[in-house]
Amino acid sequence: MAAPMERACSWLLRAATPARGYRAGPLKYSLGGVYQPDPDDPSTPKWQLQPAYKAKMFGRYGSASGVDPARLWPSPEQLREMEAEEREWYPGLREMEAALDEKEREEKRQRVQREKLIKAKMAKMPQLIAEWQQEKAARKQQVKEEKAQRARLVAKAHEHFGNKVNPSSPQFQELVQELDRKERKERKLLKKQQKEAAEQAAAKTPAPVSAGEDLAA
Repeated sequence: MAAPMERACSWLLRAATPARGYRAGPLKYSLGGVYQPDPDDPSTPKWQLQPAYKAKMFGRYGSASGVDPARLWPSPEQLREMEAEEREWYPGLREMEAALDEKEREEKRQRVQREKLIKAKMAKMPQLIAEWQQEKAARKQQVKEEKAQRARLVAKAHEHFGNKVNPSSPQFQELVQELDRKERKERKLLKKQQKEAAEQAAAKTPAPVSAGEDLAA
């Protein structure tokens, strides 16, 4: 029994032991001991052929890297692009001060304009309150007059039908509307007659004579 048990324990130990991970092969080094990427080798990563990697190798190993430092210097076109980017994202001290001054002037202008607007509105506040109170009183008076007119029309309708008729009946409501239209028409006609009478009176009134015309006469 001991032998099968030992074999089983040994198998379990081998199964529980993690497998050895993959280990990449050693990097290629030149005779000087510095790795040199081969551009002709298809397995060479493209990023190792970029100027940034060459600059990194030169910064780490210096002349032993085999990199010509003159080739690491940006071209005139790249320099112009770098300068334009620097001017855009990293402005100089004078430009920053001018931008801050312009921002302060704009904020001051907006603040002054806002204060003037508030001052003008506060100056008009008493007039606005008075106008609002007048409008409120006019609306209240209009509602009062409309209620009084409605009550008068309902009273006339009661006189026509009698108190036994239901005020909510269609015949009663129709009579109230008819009486309302009739009164509106009469008021409109009365206003027209009063306007015509005023115009005729103004036409008959002689124009006042000025002092110069009186002396000339």
